[in-house]
Amino acid sequence: MPNVISVELKRDCPAVQIPAGTPVILPAGTAVDITQTLGGSYTVHAPGGLYRIAAKDSDALGLEPAPATAATLANVAVASELNEELVWSALRTCFDPEIPVNIVDLGLVYDMHINPLPTGLNAVFVKMTLTAPGCGMGSVIAGDAQHKLMALPAVEEAVVEIVWDPPWHHSMISEQGRKTLGLD
Repeated sequence: MPNVISVELKRDCPAVQIPAGTPVILPAGTAVDITQTLGGSYTVHAPGGLYRIAAKDSDALGLEPAPATAATLANVAVASELNEELVWSALRTCFDPEIPVNIVDLGLVYDMHINPLPTGLNAVFVKMTLTAPGCGMGSVIAGDAQHKLMALPAVEEAVVEIVWDPPWHHSMISEQGRKTLGLD
């Protein structure tokens, strides 16, 4: 595994078991190998398998919180209003914890639209799928996307719906995603 960092947890740490999606507490002192740090969260290998640790718990790893991506943070900092480019940029900071490609380039996002609300703010609606119907991480990935959309300027509501039609297929991966995965 390239770029693996081994650490010992500094405190009890909430995590989500991959791929089941089961919430667990990893005890302080547990040795973990950080295998992925994309989208602001951490994928770690610990006794019992793989786990996802949220950015807010980076201190348990002895780390500073990892930014989702510098480009997206810069976009948000200068944005005065919501636009589609900003929404797509936010969605590109969401990752399946087992795959080093964002959900947009994986071809998981099927639809996105913005609706203005009477309050002057906006609602963002996203339809996405998963690489496999039995993936227990679906609600975690969708929740991550919703959280990042809610952090955008002028967003009052974000709805991320998981759909299964059409079924996902590896042919839906973008050219950039294929390069990252070494498929080309």
